[in-house]
Amino acid sequence: MKNMVTTLFVAALSAVSCFGQAQPEGPVTEKNVSLSVAAEAALAAVEKCRADGFRVTAVVLDRAGVIKSVMRDDGTSTHTVDTARKKAFTSVAFRIPSNDFIQRSENNPGLRAIEGTIALGGGLPIRSGNEVIGAIGVGGAPSGDADTVCAQAGIDKVAGRL
Repeated sequence: MKNMVTTLFVAALSAVSCFGQAQPEGPVTEKNVSLSVAAEAALAAVEKCRADGFRVTAVVLDRAGVIKSVMRDDGTSTHTVDTARKKAFTSVAFRIPSNDFIQRSENNPGLRAIEGTIALGGGLPIRSGNEVIGAIGVGGAPSGDADTVCAQAGIDKVAGRL
């Protein structure tokens, strides 16, 4: 019994010391999309699509997948808000363009069961260096490719501030 207690104590102590080494020794600092950057990116995406003849909605999410900005152009269908949000969520959750999620989810169909994701093009991660700090999703153009062009225009507009 004494050996078992000693063994459990040593195992617990080892786990605590390993856990302590893996954790930072203070607050964690993470970059995130600011409100002004999110609003500017969303507006630029909507304006690009409008210039191309499409009425769309653009949604920007922060790194946690929470909405920072929504721009819904005049004349858009009501479903575009939800579609754009899901495209952005898919991109931030998997840190890939939502168009890449189409292929990934074909090879692993269980991914499509994850709530909030959608296998449609038009969502792009927003990066600061190699770090994903948010995502933008656009919905309402006639194709995911057209939505992606507009999403990229939104990112391009704020690239110097990321």
